[in-house]
Amino acid sequence: MDQSDAPTSSEPTTVESCGPDAGAPAAGSPAPPPARDDLHPAAHGGGWGGLVLGALGIVFGDIGTSPLYAVQTVFSIDDGAVKPTVDDVYGVVSLIFWAVTVVVTIKYVTLVLRADNDGEGGIMALAALVQRVSRPFARRAAVALALGVVGASLFYGDSLITPAISVLSAVEGLEIARPQLAELVLPVGLGILTLLFVVQRWGTHRVGRLFGPVMVLWFLTLAVLGVPHIVAHPGVLLGLSPTYAVAFIVDHPFTAFLAMGAVVLAITGAEALYADMGHFGRRPIRVAWFVLVFPALILNYLGQTALIVEDPSAARSPFYLLAPGWAQLPLVVLATLATVIASQAVISGAFSVSRQAVRLGYLPALTVRHTSQQESGQIYVPAVNWLLYGGVVVLIVVFGSSERLATAYGLAVTGTLLLTTTLLLVYAATAWRWPWWRIALTAVVFGGLELLFFAANLTKIAHGGWLPILVAVVVVTVMTTWQRGRRIVTARRRDLEGSLAEFVDEMRDHEVPRVAGVAVFPHPTSETAPLALRANVRFNRVLHERVVIVSVLTEQVPHVPAGQRVSVDQLGPQDDGIVHVSARFGFQDSQDIPAVLQEARGLSDELDFEPAEASYFLSRMTIERGTQPGLRSWRKRLFIGLAHNAATPAGYFKLPVDRTVVMGSRVEL
Repeated sequence: MDQSDAPTSSEPTTVESCGPDAGAPAAGSPAPPPARDDLHPAAHGGGWGGLVLGALGIVFGDIGTSPLYAVQTVFSIDDGAVKPTVDDVYGVVSLIFWAVTVVVTIKYVTLVLRADNDGEGGIMALAALVQRVSRPFARRAAVALALGVVGASLFYGDSLITPAISVLSAVEGLEIARPQLAELVLPVGLGILTLLFVVQRWGTHRVGRLFGPVMVLWFLTLAVLGVPHIVAHPGVLLGLSPTYAVAFIVDHPFTAFLAMGAVVLAITGAEALYADMGHFGRRPIRVAWFVLVFPALILNYLGQTALIVEDPSAARSPFYLLAPGWAQLPLVVLATLATVIASQAVISGAFSVSRQAVRLGYLPALTVRHTSQQESGQIYVPAVNWLLYGGVVVLIVVFGSSERLATAYGLAVTGTLLLTTTLLLVYAATAWRWPWWRIALTAVVFGGLELLFFAANLTKIAHGGWLPILVAVVVVTVMTTWQRGRRIVTARRRDLEGSLAEFVDEMRDHEVPRVAGVAVFPHPTSETAPLALRANVRFNRVLHERVVIVSVLTEQVPHVPAGQRVSVDQLGPQDDGIVHVSARFGFQDSQDIPAVLQEARGLSDELDFEPAEASYFLSRMTIERGTQPGLRSWRKRLFIGLAHNAATPAGYFKLPVDRTVVMGSRVEL
């Protein structure tokens, strides 16, 4: 019979500690106040200039490197369906301009950034926010979390493709600058990406200081490359009129439909504007976008299309051909640095999304290492890092070029755009009290455009578009299996644990001998007795002089202030030496139990001890695959496998390994 170690009863894989309703406010609770940028944790130095510079280095890496491949991909679809004629070129640049304006500028920068979850952004944070404000509507809340899971799953597909396509598109500039080096493109690209994933374990906070200046240079270069060609062919500015996009669609409806599947590449990374809001705040992101990023991108796209009008053969690589021959090799180097930064942003985002999914109960406990003592957002998740690396290597070897990878890119992006719009509309209706006509107008403008993008990318399924769908299906399966399995295991474990109040009364009635010392039992609730506590009494026939039960509760907010984190319950008479501590954490917080006990000192006489000198007892269950209903047999195998590979609770809760004892039991799934 298959069996495996399950997560401890104190891990955040139980309904009590991180189920979808954990920590949610009561029905009718108001929406959380908007984030205050002046109190933002990122504002630890450098003032507004430092925040804007940091945003340039982290937030805009993905969308900032889109000019490397977006226009080139449009003119290569369907073996040149889009012709390098004046009308087609103006239509393409008009589609790109209005896609960036509507989706990025109006939707994300203007509207979506307002929907912050205690200052944090990203689709998982938005789903948790919508779930919280939708508490009176149980079905709506459940749907919101489901959409968040799907969005997170699509993000993993994006996290696989972005490093591969970005770095390859940059290194492919060698074919233009030095054609004799064309055979080195794949080895160099693989080498750069290997180095990028290897250095993740040491953190990026040191080299991250260079990201901002490099990206400033990158965006200035984008603008400088585009301006001379615009000056040489100023008529390309007419492409900024929406009439050219409409004319292109009317004259060539099918070709325009296919082109939209590539135009969407110009807005990849839009989700990062929202996901990274927690690092910098909304106003620095907006300032960076309007002052530098947006103008630089549009000038470069205009320059590329002007070049194609001048020289139709330039459509094969319009970005690198913007530069004079002497500047092409340095441009390859700068582009490579920019794409490494873009890749770093999505890798860090995958780490953050994974930690949020663990906190919300959709993934087993993962080993999370903090790589900076100053910034909580600097984390490294080894399992996610190496899974991403393996996937990226496979993609580069199988697809072989950025042009072929582009066919796999759009579905993950457009799917996430649609899900974000859906959640935003629900939040606007519930929290902002938008009237129906505003909801309908927003749905038509944003949702309609994004549906067109999504439909256009469905045509790529047979040519690589299946990849993000496959990744999303796998991740959704894993997440839903873990959530359902942990609910079943939790319910059966509670039957084994029994009532804590009855257990305490039984200990008092039988006068169990007490021994010196403090025993700490991490456990998700004060309702049931920890299995480790029962096992200790059953086998050792003693109870420690002080018994502290610590429940870790994950709230549906990113952070819980330290002063609001701890509460104490005596559970009965003051002199029985048994106390319960509740520790509330946000899904972005590090769950450090010794730190919680240090904070709780003074709240009760029973807590007046040094946490480093206490003994910690973990309840760990071995799960056996049984015949009970609830999960299909293959899902039971998957859940057991996930539980077996979950992070050790001692490390997860920052417990001292040399003072931690694991005591177990068995349960059938």
